[in-house]
Amino acid sequence: MRAAPTILHLDMDAFFASVEQASKPSLRGKAVIVGGLGPRGVVATASYEARAFGVHSAMPMAQARRLAPNAAYLVPRFQLYRTISEQVMGLLRELSPLVEPLSLDEAFVDLEAAGAAWDETSARLVGGGLRADIRRVTGLTGSVGLAASKMLAKIASEQAKPDGLVVIEPGTERALLAPMSVRTLPGVGPATGDHLRRAGITTVGEMAEAGEDELVRLLGKAHGHALYAMALARDERSVVAERETKSVSVEDTYDVDIHDRVRVGVEVQRLAERCVRRLRGAGLSGRTIVLKVRRYDFSTLTRSETLRGPTDDPAVVREAAARLLESVDTTGGVRLLGVGVSGLADYTQEDLFAQAAGEGGGGLGLGEGDGDGEGAGAGDVEGVVEAAVGERRWVPGRDVRHAVYGHGWVQGSGVGRVTVRFETPGSLPGRVRTFLVDDPELVEADPLPLVAEGCGGAGGAGAVGGVLA
Repeated sequence: MRAAPTILHLDMDAFFASVEQASKPSLRGKAVIVGGLGPRGVVATASYEARAFGVHSAMPMAQARRLAPNAAYLVPRFQLYRTISEQVMGLLRELSPLVEPLSLDEAFVDLEAAGAAWDETSARLVGGGLRADIRRVTGLTGSVGLAASKMLAKIASEQAKPDGLVVIEPGTERALLAPMSVRTLPGVGPATGDHLRRAGITTVGEMAEAGEDELVRLLGKAHGHALYAMALARDERSVVAERETKSVSVEDTYDVDIHDRVRVGVEVQRLAERCVRRLRGAGLSGRTIVLKVRRYDFSTLTRSETLRGPTDDPAVVREAAARLLESVDTTGGVRLLGVGVSGLADYTQEDLFAQAAGEGGGGLGLGEGDGDGEGAGAGDVEGVVEAAVGERRWVPGRDVRHAVYGHGWVQGSGVGRVTVRFETPGSLPGRVRTFLVDDPELVEADPLPLVAEGCGGAGGAGAVGGVLA
């Protein structure tokens, strides 16, 4: 443990939903829910206004709609989220060479590594400056926790939400942790929490009082030792700048179970293509191809095949995935499919095994579209999917541009029409207009920046900050 709170944890506030509110002025101050919109979709992020209705991440979307029927429901725009995440991570790397990203919207930073902070006062100044810089550059808000360890810094940032800063002073950790629920500690999920509760242990203080031997008896040697150390506020983990990527994978959940074996095969081929594009984008290759199948009864099967050398050849990955699928019974229906590559390396080599079906994976012509919604991309192969051929699909939340009215976003579509609200991040709430789905003057568009270049983020930051504070 350090003598000063120089480990920083940043967690952006309701990141996906906040980006949508900043991008769409008409949604500021309103309940916004981002996730898969199909019957089997789940909530990725809910704005704080939506959380007031009980909506939270990982909740089934159908349940969220019952709790907040009047909320705005939008599909994720990952390209925009990644762009903003890169801006935020760039600000963190200006503070220290030791930045450990955990996801698009959170990271640890070691402020001692480059002398950015050395005591509580300097750490607090750095944390406050970071929050101001994030607001200036992105127009969004983030919560900052500062402590002498990673575990405590993350707990501090959770206490700081939304749009705040909390510093845990060295020497106060055990008193702070004692009244907290055992679920506060990393590694204590619902099952472990229930097990401890049945033993009469509900707080971190009670966990520390129970002693190491009792925790080992209840939870096993490794888990018991680790949780006892955490209960005493001991965490010696260092901030690691580079987290090794262990696998690259993609998966889709389908609104309706797939029973047609041909369609299942086509979906696996499409997922293999997407996986290879992601693999190549990261400059990686891999030796082990993994197929994931979740069936109608929620049973999940995984099959894998290890090649003699790493590859990023789409034909090789497609054929391996197809062979793996042959060993899986899908007659009852499939609700989720996934393809992944592990055993990663930063180089490739020629195909080292015979091509079972010849070059091109059996001649399936797959589209280049990479959908990220529920069952997205299912229309890539003509004649297999029920989607109408040639009909454009307008997804709620996506950006569009009209030849006359300019930039806007899709509010909804159906019965041959699409409703668009025309507004931009820097405008007032815009007007809503309705068009035929095949209107030639309406086209898909790229997202606009949340903060106009040269504006310093003042306008956007003020608007979004008012929503989240």
